[in-house]
Amino acid sequence: MRYRSLGRTGMEVSAHCLGTMMFGAVGNPDHDACVRIVHAALDRGINFVDTADMYSAGESEEIVGKALRGRRDDVVLATKVHFQMGEGRNRSGNSRRWIVRAVEDSLRRLDTEWIDLYQVHRPDHTTDVEETLSVLGDLVRAGKIRAFGCSTFPAEELVEAHHTAERRGLPKFRTEQPPYSVLARGIEADVLPVAQRYGMGVLTWSPLASGFLTGRYRLGEPVDLTSGRAARTPARFDPAIPGNLAKLEAVEKLIELADGIGCTLPELAVAFPLAHPAVTSVIIGPRTMDQLESLLGGASLVLDDAVLDRIDEIVPPGTNLYHPDGVWQPPALADAALRRRPPGDRAAG
Repeated sequence: MRYRSLGRTGMEVSAHCLGTMMFGAVGNPDHDACVRIVHAALDRGINFVDTADMYSAGESEEIVGKALRGRRDDVVLATKVHFQMGEGRNRSGNSRRWIVRAVEDSLRRLDTEWIDLYQVHRPDHTTDVEETLSVLGDLVRAGKIRAFGCSTFPAEELVEAHHTAERRGLPKFRTEQPPYSVLARGIEADVLPVAQRYGMGVLTWSPLASGFLTGRYRLGEPVDLTSGRAARTPARFDPAIPGNLAKLEAVEKLIELADGIGCTLPELAVAFPLAHPAVTSVIIGPRTMDQLESLLGGASLVLDDAVLDRIDEIVPPGTNLYHPDGVWQPPALADAALRRRPPGDRAAG
């Protein structure tokens, strides 16, 4: 396993990061099995583990806490805050009030005294970014977290946060965690260049494109929309939808490419993000031990320029064949009222 500097934090992390979104009720409810997956990943050289408070409503953090007992000092541990936790108001977002509460909850579930990387899971347009940066800086000084970053922030939000920190003398986001895969390359146009400019570490998620790059879904074959990811988000998998057809067509070409270089489609998919100079670590999120082993099997795979050129032909650089973030949209897109003048003010004359 190779290791890379996590931006300018001074921490070194493995090129593969173990993602734990599938630990708990949403994926694998067997805590002992999940603990064994964590231990196997650590034994293979992974020293970077990523979770979030909202994964299975905190259960994922609890499992990770169990798995790291006795091995905590050897691991760079990352978690996230933002999404609703439980019922009631003021239990989500990026406000000082919620972050101060949420970090204590995460520390308790993770059974640790500190978090190495605390990430803001999505932007919050109801909270001034200065408020968020300020409280995160306070948590660093209090010793509860070592560094902080963000996840799935558009490039303009990264720029605003960076400039706000400089103007106000506040600490900056040191990392960004965006979705990135062969089928979702939009961040190559803006997020990745901005992250490079600011010296941010980048840990990417969903290299298998929500399962499309596992080889499970094939052109011309029926898709079971009643189970798994397809049941939760059928619009992403229904082959009758034109956008999904484009993904399936690309998958067939990618399978042919993988076969030609003697690797599996998942191995090709996980190796692809690591070829970008802005990417520090790629998050792999296995649900089972077999999935972990299959993903780590391609750890030594190097994609040469000819392979990357062929990938560029199949999915051009900067192109998204689907919208990779299924849980958040900028308010300007999600709220029609923000894109429409009052009817009486829409005419030109």
